[in-house]
Amino acid sequence: MQATGNPLPVKTWLITGCSGGFGRILSEAALSRGDRVVVTARNADSIRDFAERYPQQALAISLDVTRTGDAAAAVAQAEKRFGGIDILVNNAGFGLVGAVEECEPAEYRPMFETNLFGLIEMTRAALPVLRRGGGGRIVNFSSIGGITGRMGVGLYNASKFAVEGLSEALAEEVAPFGIKVIILEPGAFRTEFLGRSISVAGTEIEAYRDTSGRTRRFSEANNGQQLGDPVRGIAVLIEAIDSDDPPLRLALGTDAYERIRRKIARLQAEMDVWERKATSTGFEEKPV
Repeated sequence: MQATGNPLPVKTWLITGCSGGFGRILSEAALSRGDRVVVTARNADSIRDFAERYPQQALAISLDVTRTGDAAAAVAQAEKRFGGIDILVNNAGFGLVGAVEECEPAEYRPMFETNLFGLIEMTRAALPVLRRGGGGRIVNFSSIGGITGRMGVGLYNASKFAVEGLSEALAEEVAPFGIKVIILEPGAFRTEFLGRSISVAGTEIEAYRDTSGRTRRFSEANNGQQLGDPVRGIAVLIEAIDSDDPPLRLALGTDAYERIRRKIARLQAEMDVWERKATSTGFEEKPV
């Protein structure tokens, strides 16, 4: 995988969550350049057009990352059709708006099942194939909300923060096999995320009107108004995947860079204030 002017070898992708948004755009981009793609969605009818338009390159299958056995079955179908996998993209996921106190287990647990546990099982199923292939890429979709928390989306933040920690450790574990991990951290892009890909807590507590309530209103008002162009964002991701030395973290969008830099500055300032006291916590050395 070299970012050069020479034609790249044909690669095989397995992408989750391809019915819309980043997943659909990435699938289209990979297929249009001649790669092979296992295109997946919970409802295979929503992705059938890929197999019709790219009959030799695309395999469209039903995959629910939260359903036991689906991940292993998808990998097995990829091996049977294309002989292996070079790039796994864990894109399937959704958001939840609501204060921590407002959200019920029936609302947030399914999100963790998809955003985190489904990603884990998909990765575990694909790793033996990637290891046998002697390399490859794992792309885990996080979010700007996976590195910076914000009122009203704390439980979504928790699911994506977990993806970040998992991915950091995974990157170290698979490095000896030539496998590279990329954590994608998009800001606000004009996809369906603020529409069909986000849930809202059914309970609304008046006490949170000026905190999480503001996030609720913002999400409703800004759907379809995001500044990020997902096609251009996917082009940057593909360039990173093709690179011999891809970044562990790839933030996308000016808003993502601004929020991350503000967090880094706050973190540095807090560490500087508390460093002397916080690092004087060791045992007193006894005189010899």
